[in-house]
Amino acid sequence: MPDQKSERFRELFRRNKRALLDYFKRRVGPDHAPDLLQETFVRAIRRDGFENVADPPAFLKQIAINLSRDFARRRDSEAKYFVPGDAPEEVIEPAVAPDALYETEELARRLLEAIEALPPKCRQAFVMRRFEDLTHEEIAARMGVSRNMVEKHLRLAMERCRAALD
Repeated sequence: MPDQKSERFRELFRRNKRALLDYFKRRVGPDHAPDLLQETFVRAIRRDGFENVADPPAFLKQIAINLSRDFARRRDSEAKYFVPGDAPEEVIEPAVAPDALYETEELARRLLEAIEALPPKCRQAFVMRRFEDLTHEEIAARMGVSRNMVEKHLRLAMERCRAALD
């Protein structure tokens, strides 16, 4: 058996949905009216103490007024910043040549192999610098080595990566 609160809300919806839907159709058009009607009732349900509201239909109407104003402001803002033109689906993306794609994949594979072949401490310093964006001091502190040692590790890593790409 549904509880009393749910039943009261269903009855409120049944009695007010047509008037609110008609209001939204006039204010925002038939395409957006059902969504705003739903949002009106969602906001009412979520409101703490809604069951204590003295005039629920008037409260729903005020929510609807606010939603239609927000919708109009959003539409005006979008019209100001949106420039009509080609739809994104109609924009032709330049095709990537298969040989360029293969070359890029090959370079990435060789670079990954070079990084994996680095001595462990050197690889650790390189990963921290390039992928975690740590400073030399932060790397030194984490690894328990001097800043100069970090620089040596990074220099060796860069030399080996460059050699792998040449």
